[in-house]
Amino acid sequence: MPASERRVVTTELKRARIGVALIFFTNGIVLGGFAPRIPEIRNSLELSYGGLGLAMAAWPIGSLLLGLAAGSLIRRYRSSRVATFGMSLSAIAMLGAGLAGSPLWFGVALFIVGTTDAWVDVAQNSHGLRVQRGYKRSILNSFHAQWSIGAVTGGLVGGIAAGAGMSVPWQFGIVAVFVIAVNAFAYPMLLKGPEPAHAGEEGADEAGIPHAATAPHTPLRRVPRHTWALLAALSVIAIAGGWAEDAASTWSASYLRDELSAGATLAALGFVSMQGCQFIGRILGDRMVDRWGQRSVARWGGLLVALGMGLAIAFPSVWGTIVGFGAAGFGVATLIPGAMHAADQLPGLRAGTGLTVLSWLMRTAFLLSPPVVGAIADSTSLRTGLALVPLMGVLVFLLAGAMSPPQGTNLRPLGSARQS
Repeated sequence: MPASERRVVTTELKRARIGVALIFFTNGIVLGGFAPRIPEIRNSLELSYGGLGLAMAAWPIGSLLLGLAAGSLIRRYRSSRVATFGMSLSAIAMLGAGLAGSPLWFGVALFIVGTTDAWVDVAQNSHGLRVQRGYKRSILNSFHAQWSIGAVTGGLVGGIAAGAGMSVPWQFGIVAVFVIAVNAFAYPMLLKGPEPAHAGEEGADEAGIPHAATAPHTPLRRVPRHTWALLAALSVIAIAGGWAEDAASTWSASYLRDELSAGATLAALGFVSMQGCQFIGRILGDRMVDRWGQRSVARWGGLLVALGMGLAIAFPSVWGTIVGFGAAGFGVATLIPGAMHAADQLPGLRAGTGLTVLSWLMRTAFLLSPPVVGAIADSTSLRTGLALVPLMGVLVFLLAGAMSPPQGTNLRPLGSARQS
């Protein structure tokens, strides 16, 4: 390549890349540290599985109701400030969840966590896209990899802390101090200057956060029925991926401890296994899709979820369950990004409309998942509630054909025009 065409990456861009990676890492570590301590929180608040599920629903409610404010916050305060300050607020709110003395205050704290997490999600992706434009090549996946590493790290920390007998408030307090310090360190490294006018919208796209700016009014009568059918199938695929992730984060530790008698540290490995294998799947995902196509990758991913979790539930054991969650994590690794991209390419819909509809449905499923599984667990067992995960894998296997765009469709990769 001629010297004149070589990409020059400035020191400012390199520093900003490190800063964004640190924010993604801390975002992952907060959720990761929470998942292994859910059984203790449930016991301390004397909640049934159904009660826990209802309280956990406060997280996606906050995301759905107030997450829409992310774009206006970014336009007013810049993505760098929203991401770092929001991440600090999120960690403090999680500490509030650990300190909560009643289900009501636990739900209130999770509502704030969900709200701030949605703001951070959009802002960190918006800033990551600014850095990516400076690099003139794709680097956004590396940021999401940092989130996965943070989630695995948080899960291990939470499991070790639980096994060592450290109280939930102490762990969450230490994590909050760490998160605030890291984000204070990261903030000066981020890019200065005004945000692009479309920063909030493109960040919301990548984060999968619904936002009104990308939902233009398309006359429904002009949209072919086949397009609606494809969008419905893609939405089910995205929901299946989200349902499996929520099963690991909300229920894996409780299932391993309560029904399989695993110790606190070992019980944390269900979530760690899911996140670790999902990380590997996303690192390999682009190559797999390039070689075999999104349809085949999704179909085999659904089969892996169905078999991995199905066998783990049919023949329950501690290590079999941990392996099953890992198989599910690898299987769903590309489902949500792939479904989002395919929805954004559907013919007959304006750019962004399919993506917004899918995002709303997926976030609604995150809202329903904890109460539904909790209600099933109360009436039968948590093992029965988790049996919905292999069922989701079967649905993905059956609907994977929707992941391939119709012949002759002009592809517009998600984020190529708007670039989370």
